[in-house]
Amino acid sequence: MRTLPTVFTSSGGDGDNCHEICVTLASGDRQISPTRFHNSVHNAAAGYWSIAYGCTEGSTSLCAGDASFGAGLLEALAQLACGAAAVLLLAYDADYPPPLHAKRPIPDAFGVAMVLTPRQRASSLARVDAELTDLAFDRLPDPALEDLRSTFPAARSLPMLRLLAQRTGGSAILEYLDVSRMQVQLEPCV
Repeated sequence: MRTLPTVFTSSGGDGDNCHEICVTLASGDRQISPTRFHNSVHNAAAGYWSIAYGCTEGSTSLCAGDASFGAGLLEALAQLACGAAAVLLLAYDADYPPPLHAKRPIPDAFGVAMVLTPRQRASSLARVDAELTDLAFDRLPDPALEDLRSTFPAARSLPMLRLLAQRTGGSAILEYLDVSRMQVQLEPCV
């Protein structure tokens, strides 16, 4: 893991830190803790990852609201197209405390990670291609999984992960932007 460039993507970052900074700014003492501020920036997770794993490779941190998983996947695929030997994609979301929760109702934490490579390896599950489309996004037939997919922005990955788990290949249309979706084509590795 310490030799992989990373793409971290989250729809909103650390809600607890955001909440505490808002509370401090709304109080009489508006001095924000340097540690609290340091942990509020969107690339804090990537920084802690690099420290924990001793990874000195490049890292990209993205936030695109509900489109964050798609933006992260496109960024990782673009890095591969530009010559990266492998890229670790990490998409995550976490809950916000009240009153922010009323505006961003993510009920819990959800995360997904995958290593993407430009060439098939012994551990490869599938070949992945992606493109933007105007087709309607896929809903999952299982109500519990569909609830996860629609509740957590990082879970927009579930139609793609479902194809990987089934090892059947095929196409998944993922929610992305209001004006376009992302069509991901998976071809299982044998």
